[in-house]
Amino acid sequence: MEKYSVKEVASMSGVSIRTLHYYDQIGLLKPSSRTEANYRFYGESELLRLQQILFYKELDFPLKDIQALLDDPDFDPVQALEKHKIALKARRKRLSHLLETINHTINHLKEGSIMSNPGMLYDGLPEEMGKAYREEAIEKYGKEAIEQSEKELMKLGKEGFKKLQEEFEKLNQELFARREEDPNSDEVQALIQRHYAFIRQFWGTSGKEDKQFEAYAGLGDLYVADERFTMVDGNPQPDFAAFLQKSMRQFADRQN
Repeated sequence: MEKYSVKEVASMSGVSIRTLHYYDQIGLLKPSSRTEANYRFYGESELLRLQQILFYKELDFPLKDIQALLDDPDFDPVQALEKHKIALKARRKRLSHLLETINHTINHLKEGSIMSNPGMLYDGLPEEMGKAYREEAIEKYGKEAIEQSEKELMKLGKEGFKKLQEEFEKLNQELFARREEDPNSDEVQALIQRHYAFIRQFWGTSGKEDKQFEAYAGLGDLYVADERFTMVDGNPQPDFAAFLQKSMRQFADRQN
């Protein structure tokens, strides 16, 4: 039967040599054999036990509980793996929800909207955290503005809201590709007009008499002041922010 040194086990498992030594010390994972020079070697059964340890750790079990489970005479490794699979699938589903929430929030920050449907922005987050984010937005923008935005966006439904975000992201990509062009050109201004229409939708004010041209130009100033709104692939884009600011100001001035 093949044996593996501490260094080899550490390399294949991602567990540090120091941690393996500690597991040996507390009796959680003993090597299958030792040389006269006290070098540790592990066999297949130890590797399988280490896998169980890592799965339980991933599920936030304390080491003492893991040891008690593994040392139980009735412990069934196959049954344990089946339970790990169920638990990890549930965690994967929750993480998928959290990633979707992150994407929604990134889009929210990029577009500079006031706030969108709480159920969409906070999906996958603990309820209390979602409430805290909403309260922070109300404190910053006012309850009336938040509720107006939420009311209008909720009319779209989840799929409609997702489609709106995707179309807006596509427009952002078109604008980013033209960031070195003249902000006053007809081509850029045509895109900016669409951008303005999207922003009004996110604000929930598309049908309002106040066209909010100055507020829209002010959003361009916010893009320059806060790099989060114009980040691309996690990287700040100050040139893109400046381009949008000038383009949006030019659009607002043309309307007056």
